[in-house]
Amino acid sequence: MSQSASLVKRLAGPSTGKAGLAQDQSEINRIIAEASKGSKFYDREKQKDKELTAKIKTLLAQRDALLARTPDLSRIQAKADQILLKLKAERDLSQTIVHFDLDSFFASVEVLNDPSLAGKAFAVGHSVISTASYEARKFGVRSGMATFIAKKLCPHLLMVDHGVTSYSEMSRKVMEICKRYDPQMCPAGCDEGYLNITAYCAERNISADDAVQHLRTAVYEETQLTVSAGIAPNLMLAKICSDKNKPNGQYHLPFDADAIMEFMCDLPIRKIPGIGRVSERLLESIGIKTCGDIYAHRATLSLMDKQFGLVYLLHKYLGIGSNCVEPPQREERKSIGAERTFAPLSDKEKIVEKLHEVCAELEADMAETQWAGRTVTLKYKLDTFEVHTRAKTCDRYLSKQEDLFAIGYELLLAELPMTCRLIGIRLTKLKDLRESSTGIKRFFESASEPLSPSKKRKVDHSVSDDDSDEGNIITKPRSKPASSTSGSASTHPCPVCEKQVPIKNDAFNAHLDSCLSRDAIRQAQSATSTAPASPQQGSGNLLERWANLAPKKKTKK
Repeated sequence: MSQSASLVKRLAGPSTGKAGLAQDQSEINRIIAEASKGSKFYDREKQKDKELTAKIKTLLAQRDALLARTPDLSRIQAKADQILLKLKAERDLSQTIVHFDLDSFFASVEVLNDPSLAGKAFAVGHSVISTASYEARKFGVRSGMATFIAKKLCPHLLMVDHGVTSYSEMSRKVMEICKRYDPQMCPAGCDEGYLNITAYCAERNISADDAVQHLRTAVYEETQLTVSAGIAPNLMLAKICSDKNKPNGQYHLPFDADAIMEFMCDLPIRKIPGIGRVSERLLESIGIKTCGDIYAHRATLSLMDKQFGLVYLLHKYLGIGSNCVEPPQREERKSIGAERTFAPLSDKEKIVEKLHEVCAELEADMAETQWAGRTVTLKYKLDTFEVHTRAKTCDRYLSKQEDLFAIGYELLLAELPMTCRLIGIRLTKLKDLRESSTGIKRFFESASEPLSPSKKRKVDHSVSDDDSDEGNIITKPRSKPASSTSGSASTHPCPVCEKQVPIKNDAFNAHLDSCLSRDAIRQAQSATSTAPASPQQGSGNLLERWANLAPKKKTKK
């Protein structure tokens, strides 16, 4: 692909595979490229395309050098084939997974709010489009596109402001409906998610197709929103299948290894969830355009495993993926944030006003979801489309607008003057405010870390140094108490007296209440003072901390 052709494709944006778009988008892409010329966006994308072209040139030189040193590829292919055999043995066709996706969600909600929009070409957003109606998509308008470009493609396009409250309410209703079919369903956003309907179908003796049709009908009757769905043995395949019959349709991939292989063979590599524009172009540079090409180039991929990941791609070629569907755990949450995109602003007061709005939105989200955080990160995108982040960590947890704004303003002030088109605030090093400040969970966690002077446990999550514009945060898992090596599986050592206690909640809590009474603590302290403590037990330090807390507690009767 020549540099000009690759640039035209890059300028088309990441949403070229959206449902409802024209099959041949060459003319649409040409209009986008022409309309973009002279803009800072064009210059930025041109530079990125140039850098990627140089990277591909280096990559191909590395490939050629490796192939030159390996004249006999049969041995390399044989190793790859052995890996394929092992991966095939992992295939699990026992679970029925569904991916559901609300059709043009924001646009559909806006039609419910204003029925006069029905059948018209309109888009939701301001300077950048969040979503477009299917009528607008016929002209090439899609999410992530600049409004002035969309107007070039569709001069009669109507622009509609976001109705955030309506979106969250409708999303909540749809998710509640889906939980009837799988209480452990996993949302993947405000308008999509995954279900495992294996148990639901077995209990009611109905087919997966009937169950999904029933779900889609229930969503429409209760919300007036249409849903598309994919039915497959794992999450990856279900996600791909949900796009097959959009809008308002469903697709069931046969639960058969040969049928899955046939389905994957001609599938464009870009259709695989997780493979974006850059990965697509890198793979295309070595001849991989479809999933079937992965097998044909397995020797090259083996030689360049560090660059591409052989096993990862072989999983995609085989159509093998996870079939585990479970709700996200609160403790897995790494960050919470809000951001706004707008027309380029250089006026300080207007930029500060946008910062106010973002902080207010974030405070509302944190109040609803019950989080606080210590590290505030300011994100801003310049009119040149360069993204920057600045962060500051506080010695206390924050959740109020005025605190967020004070730190955000401090970080912003150091960057002015500037012309920006996006402002965002993100909080990391989170504390879950829904966790009880007392009780058995806190007690076990306190045993592995010292209490602060205020007797409150401090959450200590770590933020990676690579704080990119994508907001990739690495969180260290919270340490768990070591399992007991003595006693049966039905008992657990008491963290105070170390006796084996029945693990049942009532019995364990009753024993712990007794141990935590003031008298019991004093007796335990007396015993530990007359006998040398084992260096491995460390129970003296634990008792001392609880003794300090004892005067503030009332002895249970």
